[in-house]
This record gives sequence, C-alpha cells and structure tokens, in this order.
Amino acid sequence: MLPLELIRKDPELVKRAAELKGEPAPVDEILRLDTRWRQATAAAELARAEQNALSKEFAKSKDQSLLPRMKRLGESAKFHGAEADRLRAELDRLLLHVPNLFHESVPVGESEADNVMVREWGSRPQLGFEPRPHYDIGEALDIMDFERAARVSGSRFAFLKGAGARLERALVQFMLDLHTREHGYTELLPPFLVNTASMLGTANLPKFGDEAFRVEGRDLWLIPTAEVPMTNFHRDEMLDGSQLPLNYVAYSPCWRSEAGAAGKDTRGYIRMHQFSKVELVKLVKPEASLEALEELTGHAEVVLQRLGLHYQVMAMCTADMGFAQYKKYDINAWAPGLGRYLEVSSCSVFNDFQARRANLRYRPAPGQPPRFVHTLNGSALALTRTIDCVIETYQQADGTVAVPDVLKPYMGGLEYLGPTG
Repeated sequence: MLPLELIRKDPELVKRAAELKGEPAPVDEILRLDTRWRQATAAAELARAEQNALSKEFAKSKDQSLLPRMKRLGESAKFHGAEADRLRAELDRLLLHVPNLFHESVPVGESEADNVMVREWGSRPQLGFEPRPHYDIGEALDIMDFERAARVSGSRFAFLKGAGARLERALVQFMLDLHTREHGYTELLPPFLVNTASMLGTANLPKFGDEAFRVEGRDLWLIPTAEVPMTNFHRDEMLDGSQLPLNYVAYSPCWRSEAGAAGKDTRGYIRMHQFSKVELVKLVKPEASLEALEELTGHAEVVLQRLGLHYQVMAMCTADMGFAQYKKYDINAWAPGLGRYLEVSSCSVFNDFQARRANLRYRPAPGQPPRFVHTLNGSALALTRTIDCVIETYQQADGTVAVPDVLKPYMGGLEYLGPTG
C-alpha cells in the first residue's frame, strides 16, 4: 500500500497515478477520515494527559472533589480512543484500495494499444505450410483432451495426456534447472493454499477477490500464482541487509476464475481456471529494484531463447500495467497457428507497495532504522501458453511436433510428439 504520509503530502500525485491507471482511489475520503482520526487521537491523548495530571494531584492532596472529573476524563479518553481505533481501521481498509504509483519511465497510455515494444528476439517461423492451432494438433495427436475435462470439471479445464503431460513436466524441469543452476535462484515448493493475510500482502485482495477461488468455511485461498506464498515467505520478519537480494523460484499449479475475461480465449489451452507456472520472486534493496527488474526479465527471456521461440518484450503503459505494479514488462511469444502473440510472462517491480502490506523489512546495518524491501516477480514461464507456442512453432507437415533440442534430455531423447510419443 502507499504510505499515508505520501497521500497527505501529495494527494494530487496519487490521484493522477490512479487516474492514468484507470483505477478508482478514495483519496479524498482517506483525507477526511485521516483528519477525523487525528482529531479523535488528539482528544484521547489530551483527556489521558489531564487524567494523569489529576491522578498525581490526587495522590498528593487526597482531594475527593477531584474524583468525578478524573472519572469523566477517563470516560472521555476511552470514548475518543475507541473512536480513533474505529476510524483507523476504516482508514487502513481504504488504503488497501489505493493503487500504486508508477515509475517515470512507464509509457502513459489509455489501453493496451499504447504499450511499447522495447525489443524482440528471433523472427516469425516460416513453416512452408498452413500452420494449425495447438488445440487441433493436440487433439489429433491425442495429447490434449478438452471434452473429457469439460465433463469432469467444466469449461476452461484440460487434460494433458501422454507426450503432452510429459512435455509440461519437461518444461518445468528445464526451467527450474536453468533458474537454480545458472541464474542463482533458490527453489521453493510452496503451499498451494494461503490465508487471507497472504493474499492481502501481495495485493491480490481486496482488488482481485472475485477472480480467486476460496475454500468454503476456511480462511484459505487457492493460490492465483506462486508469487503469493513466495513473497510472504519472509512476512513479518526483520531481514539483515547482508541477506539481500533474495531470489526464489517455484513451480506450482495456479487457479483463477478469470471473472474479468468472459468470452476471451474460450477455445484451446490458453485461459484456464487451472494452469501451471514457474515463478520468480526477488526481494531487494530499494536502490537495486529497477536494475533487478531488467535482470529478472532477462532470465525469463533466456527460457524462450533456449526454446527457440520468437518473442517481443513490451513495456506496459499506465492503463495496462496493473493495480500494484510500479513498472511492468510483458513477454509475448509468437503462436504461428493462432497467428498472434501470447503472453507467456509478466515481470513486475512493486517498489515497497507489497512490502508495506506484508511487513517485509530489513535493517541496512546494525543500529540503523529498518526499511521496507522492494519486491519483484515474474513468470519464467507460464506453462499453458508456452506449450501452445512450442507445439505451434515446432509442428511438422505430417502432423507431428518436433521436440526442441533443449527439452530432448528431459523427454528421454524423444525426437517428435506423435500419437504414440
């Protein structure tokens, strides 16, 4: 969340950021509540101070006439203190609805059309025949089954079968090996259910509550991304500055209701209620966070380069970057059969926006006051759309799919995905 002091000092800055992000922000209501909270707090403190002064006087004089006033002051302190607590709770609730600011390098725009391509790698493959979409290929090779998944779970679910399931497993192992062995991340296997405090800590609540799945009757949510448990791994801890940066990677299934995506990508292995990702999370010192974003994005790009997939890196504009992000890149890989780019990764820096919610702090040096860390996360990569792009890029004229060289050791040397692969 944003610090209350910032909203007091420069409310117009906060309003402008929210407006350019297309997000409502109750700034004026917060300022009104803040005034009332400070007034109630001051009244409670004044009453307590007067009560304490009278108590000292009574201790010396034993003047019984002071007792009624002491009682009234005690009641007044209690009343104003309770009112201050109530107002502060409401103030804290409203602060959760204020979006993050954005870095000056973020493009100002009104829609995804205003996102800016900062670089691309490779080129669109020339297959020499009319490419087919992944869902046609997957069903023909009997490695994807959407019909049975719909009977089992409903829409936006899929079975991967045989070589299809093996392909996802190979991608996960490849990505985890790459990030732990070459990029220096520590692997975590996180819980797939988290409590409300964890969802609040990463700003998934209250903003995105309608897009998450909750366990009925329990304070547990199915994770929308491994970012949630990983970012909260050090929640309420005081880290030593010498520990930073901390770099974590995790594979996990993820669940989202896609409540805001009605009618989008209803066919194929694209926008699912359940999907898998390999996620990267960084906790860094504030002065290092923008550089860390470039590094993290580069780590996601290496995955695509090793897979031989053409992609573009997009700098997200203000209107398309998200509620909590301070700066964000999307990485979009080319899917020849669909004839469009698919988002396979989003890499974001949040400055101290998440850290304030999750109480993620560090002490720069012994005796120095604590500071909030800066948090970052990025998919490296999302499995569903990466699989789509692999299948469509490596499809052959005979209907089979070649296995990318980097995955062959993880696929037992398999050269092609076929009906018996």
